[in-house]
Amino acid sequence: MTRVAAIDCGTNSIRLLVADAHPETGELTDLDRRMTIVRLGQDVDRTGRLAPEALERTFAACREYAAVIKEHGAERLRFVATSASRDAENRDVFVRGVLDILGVEPEVITGDQEAEFSFTGATKELAGRDHLDKPYLVVDIGGGSTEFVVGEDHVRAARSVDVGCVRMTERHLVHDGTVTDPPTGAQVAAMRADIEAALDLAGETVPLREARTLVGLAGSVTTVSAIAQELPEYDSAAIHHSRVSLDRVREISDWLLRSTHAERAAVPSMHPGRVDVIGAGALVLLAIMERTGAEEVVVSEHDILDGIAWSLA
Repeated sequence: MTRVAAIDCGTNSIRLLVADAHPETGELTDLDRRMTIVRLGQDVDRTGRLAPEALERTFAACREYAAVIKEHGAERLRFVATSASRDAENRDVFVRGVLDILGVEPEVITGDQEAEFSFTGATKELAGRDHLDKPYLVVDIGGGSTEFVVGEDHVRAARSVDVGCVRMTERHLVHDGTVTDPPTGAQVAAMRADIEAALDLAGETVPLREARTLVGLAGSVTTVSAIAQELPEYDSAAIHHSRVSLDRVREISDWLLRSTHAERAAVPSMHPGRVDVIGAGALVLLAIMERTGAEEVVVSEHDILDGIAWSLA
């Protein structure tokens, strides 16, 4: 058994997992799993730089996580940074700040590496489950990018494209510095066209329609599942390995893109940091399901974070 700590710093959120890894049984025993919305990718698509206030929010979360890691006595730590810090001109400021706080440098991984970790984390425990046929298509809808991975026991093909809930919101749904509430039909159509073009790119590398089981990861997908189940609060146990039909995803996506900020914020399972970007994230999921012909998505709470943890074990 090895006690490990994994940090995944994405465009919208930063997450920590401290777990005991049991390589012989293939099990991870969670000791602490938490998420903080920091919006590190704020305005990166427009400015090409990480905003000072976004960096400070992220460093504050890192200080909190450092205390948790010390408390649990993790033997190994790996910090993986994804889309926003790949794209930013001033990423050296980010790297130095993380090193000072946590004692490790963030690994700014490629989209393909991100896909590998996501696939491992999402599928390691799916083997043998009823009615989940291989190959799997794992889609990780992040803030700045979406990863597509097809494989059976190992990755066969992977592609990362620059379509995520934050990037799509900032690119298409912001007018005069504020998110349109609700978005116009023209804004939604432009966003959908952007997503479809990204799916064309993904399809050049990943055989999207060959998969027998679609597995969806990250906050946009888990929030759609929580809404579909009408949960009174966010409940990871109820969400993990839930299944949401194409019709239900379409219904939820349509409602989110017609609703106001106040209506979305009133959803009891909605994290406040997702209120303005969930419509874009749900539309990405819907477009993927329609393109692949998937009748349902299997929702996983285990994703890149679990894959990072396994890489340490």
